[in-house]
Amino acid sequence: MNQVSLIGRMTKDPNLQVTHAGVPYVKLSLAIQRRYRNAKGEFDVDFVPCTVWRKQAESTAHYCHKGALIAVIGRIQTRNYVNEDGERVFITEIIGDDVRFLKLKYDDSTEHTKPVNPSETITSS
Repeated sequence: MNQVSLIGRMTKDPNLQVTHAGVPYVKLSLAIQRRYRNAKGEFDVDFVPCTVWRKQAESTAHYCHKGALIAVIGRIQTRNYVNEDGERVFITEIIGDDVRFLKLKYDDSTEHTKPVNPSETITSS
């Protein structure tokens, strides 16, 4: 089974894009604090790349901003391509099938827990 659940903060504002076929998507990075302290007594942070598609992407782009605390439920996917130097590059990312908005951060830098209408939370089939 390939299933992942992550909770973290968005590292930048989402940018809704559309494929040539007209399918909306958002690429985002989640900053996720590790559970244990390092040798310096600090928590390390992982930056995890995620891609969200279709209605989930549209909702994420509309409601979320940099700093928003979100949960992404999905799967790990790897892909590869050949770069301009002829080298094969491998990318591992999370494909988000479900995004939950936990705390949204607004322009006034205050955090708000915003209840989300269940009809706005769309799970892909």
